[in-house]
Amino acid sequence: MSSKKMGRPLSDKPKSKTIEIRVDEEIMSKLDASAEKLKTTRSDIVRRGIEKVFDELQK
Repeated sequence: MSSKKMGRPLSDKPKSKTIEIRVDEEIMSKLDASAEKLKTTRSDIVRRGIEKVFDELQK
């Protein structure tokens, strides 16, 4: 019998931190529409937004 654990493979950058935000219906609709159009998750859209703002601040 193998000693390897079953489940998701380990990540190079594990996402162990969580944030919780409050948004209105308009922002939630925009977030959902963006995620659907890009075929990704809400979390990915938020991460992309953070990266975009950070990159702009570095200029």
